[in-house]
Amino acid sequence: QVQLVESGGGLVQPGGSLRLSCVASGTILSIYAMEWYRQAPGKQRDLVATITRGGSPNYADSVKGRFTISRDNAKNTVYLQMNSLKPEDTAVYYCYADISTFRYGGPSSRNDYWGQGTQVTVSS
Repeated sequence: QVQLVESGGGLVQPGGSLRLSCVASGTILSIYAMEWYRQAPGKQRDLVATITRGGSPNYADSVKGRFTISRDNAKNTVYLQMNSLKPEDTAVYYCYADISTFRYGGPSSRNDYWGQGTQVTVSS
């Protein structure tokens, strides 16, 4: 069983910064892509940033130059550094990971996992 736990959300003024973290735990064999999504009230969940196991990032156009995704494979953790925050960045931010897991006496499996979400509010 695998869990993703996000932290670091909160209330920040426009122009401010926040750093989100997401830690994966459980019977993990390997973690492939790790991603951050966000969902504003009444809107669909959108991809914000993604990072490969090797560390190659990609970003949504709306956050390029302001957000930085990174990961620490030894700690099974992905980060999202958010700078120059705008009110339109307000949303619940979700962590996603593509993870293979092992099972004692059985075959490994590979599945998608999501965190519970962390609220980011940008307001003066």
